[in-house]
Amino acid sequence: MSKQTHVLITGGAGFIGSHVADELLAHGYRVRVLDNLTPQVHGPARAVPSYLSPQVEFLLGDVRDRNLVRRALTGVDAVFHFAAAVGVGQSMYEIAEYTSVNDLGTANLLQEIIARPVKALIVASSMSVYGEGLYQDGSEPVVANERPLKQLQAGEWEVRNAGGETLVPQPTPESKPPQLSSVYALSKYDQERMCLIVARTYGFRATALRFFNVYGPRQSLSNPYTGVLAIFASRLLNGNRPLIFEDGMQRRDFVSVHDVARACRLALESPAAAGGVMNVGSGRSVSICEVARKVAKVLGCEKIEPQMTGRYRAGDIRHCFADISLAERLLGYKPEIDFDAGIDDLAVWLRKQAPEDRVAEACAELSTRGLTV
Repeated sequence: MSKQTHVLITGGAGFIGSHVADELLAHGYRVRVLDNLTPQVHGPARAVPSYLSPQVEFLLGDVRDRNLVRRALTGVDAVFHFAAAVGVGQSMYEIAEYTSVNDLGTANLLQEIIARPVKALIVASSMSVYGEGLYQDGSEPVVANERPLKQLQAGEWEVRNAGGETLVPQPTPESKPPQLSSVYALSKYDQERMCLIVARTYGFRATALRFFNVYGPRQSLSNPYTGVLAIFASRLLNGNRPLIFEDGMQRRDFVSVHDVARACRLALESPAAAGGVMNVGSGRSVSICEVARKVAKVLGCEKIEPQMTGRYRAGDIRHCFADISLAERLLGYKPEIDFDAGIDDLAVWLRKQAPEDRVAEACAELSTRGLTV
């Protein structure tokens, strides 16, 4: 791609999209953003966030508006498609909304791209499409089944084989078959498959990036369905105990948004990425308990201990962390920010925020609907 490439980012006023905009601008690209400034993320005023670069051409509107999408694509060479409703738990009761935004919105975008071809399309997918990550049973890698409800009701959290033995979590590669355990996961898989199928049919490049747990400045702290790091920070900054489901020993891959933004630019610039899916993570795993304590420490809230709920949410999985060898090989991607440095970076930003803690409200909503056990 030429550095004069004109790029559209749908959902580009959000957390990841705005960092990608900064990364592209820093490397000489022209950037246009289409975003509906949804109140759950941006607040009821729906104001353009102050962190969005003034060099960005901003269009207010919804990706489901075909006329607006047509206008947004005018003169564009490449598209990053980040517009999506995000959240595993909420997707299990806002089914029509998640399907409309994520599936119909993507279909609208692709319909207009067919009429106004672009050179490349990068779509944001999610580690949620894997369900449980890859495991090892003895010396053999195995694809684990979902944990039985009876086991979860007994407070037995680890993934087991047919003989009742605990399986050992392993880095999850892109070859691991999807196990779609939530409406959100299903919609993200739909997004990536639609983009890859249409791109192959009409002859343009497309790449799906499966983001793991992205964290960093600009996360929506008042959105109770955002990333767990932001949720913990919101609780702590309001003097409340972080709520941890299960026993807190579930492991995830936390990757800095700065590394993710760089991976996105590399995907745009790397023809070898065309037609495929690849993980974007740190390649390391951290327990949720460890995350809660690290966030409390950097915020000076060590005395606020996390609260173990001992409950399970529909759609949750036990362990999943990334094998990033494919992105390393095809993109030249290598994470540069380790977790401790990333948390320190996040803390500098967090200390200037005054989030509204809506976590209890979200938990009550899930419980009322029978989505926690």
